[in-house]
Amino acid sequence: MKIYNGYERLARNYTTLTDEYEYTMSNVYFKVKKNEEEAVFDVFFRNIPNNGGYAIMAGLDKIIPFIQNLKYNDTDLETFRNKGYSEDIINYFKNFKFTGDIYAIPDGTPVFPNEPILTVKAPLIEAQVLETAILAIINGAMEHATGARRIIEATPKGVGVMEFGARRADGCEAAIDASIYGIMAGCVGTSNNQAANMLNIKPMGTMAHSYIESFDSEYEAFKNYAQTFPNNCTLLVDTYDTLKSGVPNAIKTFKYMKEKNILTDNIGVRIDSGDLAYLSKQTRKMLIENGFPQAKICLSNGLTDKTIQSLISQGAEFDSLGVGDNISKPEGRMGCVYKEVALKQNGVMIPKIKISNDVVKILNPDFKKLYRAYDKKTGYAIADIMTRQNEKIKKDNLLIISTNNFLKSTMINDFELVELQKPIFINGKLVYDDPDIFKKQKYCNDQMATIYEEVKRIENPHIYYVDGTKDYVDFKNDMIIKTKKKVRGE
Repeated sequence: MKIYNGYERLARNYTTLTDEYEYTMSNVYFKVKKNEEEAVFDVFFRNIPNNGGYAIMAGLDKIIPFIQNLKYNDTDLETFRNKGYSEDIINYFKNFKFTGDIYAIPDGTPVFPNEPILTVKAPLIEAQVLETAILAIINGAMEHATGARRIIEATPKGVGVMEFGARRADGCEAAIDASIYGIMAGCVGTSNNQAANMLNIKPMGTMAHSYIESFDSEYEAFKNYAQTFPNNCTLLVDTYDTLKSGVPNAIKTFKYMKEKNILTDNIGVRIDSGDLAYLSKQTRKMLIENGFPQAKICLSNGLTDKTIQSLISQGAEFDSLGVGDNISKPEGRMGCVYKEVALKQNGVMIPKIKISNDVVKILNPDFKKLYRAYDKKTGYAIADIMTRQNEKIKKDNLLIISTNNFLKSTMINDFELVELQKPIFINGKLVYDDPDIFKKQKYCNDQMATIYEEVKRIENPHIYYVDGTKDYVDFKNDMIIKTKKKVRGE
């Protein structure tokens, strides 16, 4: 079990966090002895939330302990019995242990639609019953991480983004996840005490409007705070009137600190409402005119990547941002799915495909490999490329083709290939050393630096190539034709 500074990463055993149809299907598999067949399932998403250009992989830190802790207890087994399941399948679950392989793209990696971000290769029932929990973990984790990274990409370098969203999250576990994945994606800290304790860092925070309202005057509230926290004195200035009351009282407090020989190296104000661009510019002017150019300005209040860019374009003054809603509960959803792409029967791995009238819903079949091609001259990522498992990929003059439209093709040259998925479990044993969150944060920053700005832009981002080799695309198209003929009885 993954431990964070004494805290277990998972709040409970999620073995039975499974939709009932996973068990009804498993019962049939067991009855007809298909449980002995090995299946391959891919996790992927079809669309990026909020029409973004990228998403951020996250959730392995929870998937690992979930897999390690898979075990059905007596209560679980009695539940199967009460539902009328046979003793044979109950005994199977009594001795259940994950024995398969899991491959995944590391947390913090920018990822794109229709590519396998995680692959499970395991006996059919084992692979089947993991679906619900894996999707629940990854969907939530990626929404937090992607939302946070969009905020960070919109924020000027040198301006820290603090995660403030615990109270906006959909439940206590989501609140912790938002904080941890927000930091993984680049946030400088969190106001969430429990998440901060788990990461062994100091939580960030100052005061709420209720604190100021509890005193007879705003100045009294500020002065008492400054006396208590002289080394971290950030004052919330918009309780009554930002420019006529809040900022003047903050300046009065800073002057009091100087008179009492209290250092004013770590002072600042936070603005949480109103016209943030106008108020922040006026606030900076007032602070400088009164001899406090070192005072920092923090802005908060439902900030999004778009509002941040708008603030920048208006010349807003700020040194840090506090972001809640759009990390803990960002708009849009990942919509990751878990689809069977191959099945091993009689020792032979047979590709599987789902056909749809909607082209984007046609699966990319087979047990695949996924590579990222980087331009050797610039270091930028050019494309992600799918191949068949044992396919030899060309190292130059490589033709890559859209897996959804074979008319869209590109020739790439002078590139370096890196395989994206890493082995996490092999034969049921953990073989991956999951980095801590701060190593993942550095990795995420480094990986995002390889993505073209056109892909990262907020409005109408360039669509990053997720393609296949010619051999893979030919194989997929041939499989579609053969499957359609088989269905028609030709």
